[in-house]
Amino acid sequence: MKEAAQPNEFARALFAPLGPAYDRYASLLSFGQDPRWRRYLVSRIEARPNDSVLDVATGTGAVAIELARTTKAHIVGLDQSAQMLAVARERVTRAGLGDRVEFVEGCAETLPFADASFAALSFTYLLRYVADPAATVRELARVVRPGGVIASLEFGVPLRPLPRAAWELYVRVGLPAAGALLSDGWDDVGRFLGPSIREFYAEGGLERILDCWLAAGIGELRYRRLSLGGAIVIWGRRR
Repeated sequence: MKEAAQPNEFARALFAPLGPAYDRYASLLSFGQDPRWRRYLVSRIEARPNDSVLDVATGTGAVAIELARTTKAHIVGLDQSAQMLAVARERVTRAGLGDRVEFVEGCAETLPFADASFAALSFTYLLRYVADPAATVRELARVVRPGGVIASLEFGVPLRPLPRAAWELYVRVGLPAAGALLSDGWDDVGRFLGPSIREFYAEGGLERILDCWLAAGIGELRYRRLSLGGAIVIWGRRR
């Protein structure tokens, strides 16, 4: 699959056919870790029952649903994929959370919300798919009120030699092979993910991403590497 001129267009095309089986296969291909990573992300969010929380790149709504159950706040999930959002709406209905979770089709780079609209914000696997990560983080911070928590989940590259070697073997051989065995579309994902993650950290590493957060006015930054470095959750507070 050839990458589109704009990263978000490429992401929309890549993930559009995956919605119905996305959560099941994401868990399978991460050896069951993806749901655990998402739960840890949700645990970083601070919100009260009357608050509104925005979940960007919500996909099939897994984080939005967990946020609704955990915080009892009103959750707005935003994603650029109509196909993913259709699955998310079905999941919310089945979960009986239709009164507290709503979904909006839109783009993270130009959010359709006023300044300081939300008490907190989460986003998942987003910054590898935008042309300008620094500008996107500024836009995300814009809609969060001062003092609100912003938290993200992203794949990581292990730092220690043995986990890094295992990671390289998996993303170079195991993941493409597994993707090829699954339904149409997952073979593209299997080939794409390893190089995408590696390139994301190639220039400046995690420090570059943290600098984007600081420049966007997000302080009190913390992060935690999960699963030997296979994922990273970052969180901070809007100044």
